[in-house]
Amino acid sequence: MSAEKSEAEALAGSAARFRVGVFALIFDEAGRVLLVHRNDIDWWNLPGGGMELGETVDEAVKREVREETGLEVTVERLVGVYSKPQKQEVVLTFRCRVVGGMLTSTEEARDCRYFPPEALPANTLPKHRQRIEDALLNRAEAVLRAQRSSTAEDQGLTP
Repeated sequence: MSAEKSEAEALAGSAARFRVGVFALIFDEAGRVLLVHRNDIDWWNLPGGGMELGETVDEAVKREVREETGLEVTVERLVGVYSKPQKQEVVLTFRCRVVGGMLTSTEEARDCRYFPPEALPANTLPKHRQRIEDALLNRAEAVLRAQRSSTAEDQGLTP
């Protein structure tokens, strides 16, 4: 048994470690998409964030939406899987529907608002714009994309 354990430990030590992010695409009846204006940087993005230990994917997206917007949602379907190799991150984006709560600013977001997809704020993160565009494709299957730009490139911080 100890040989099996040491092999498993060796594999775990050499295996790639990825952060898993989950984000919600929430559209209102007018077709506008919900964005949150982050407190830590001056950018708008989809509500979401990283999974925590012990959470399922749907629990994580529901928690993130509640923490950032005050809304309760149900997860309807997977829209896209995004590989971000420069950050060792995989992001899952889900179409969600509001089932309760009240839209409000929170500790994590200074503002939360719905925007027409063709009129997003100029300071919407480019990766999130792409995810919104993917949701509007209304494909039956999930989109698979690599999002290779760095955060600094996305925010226009590099020449």
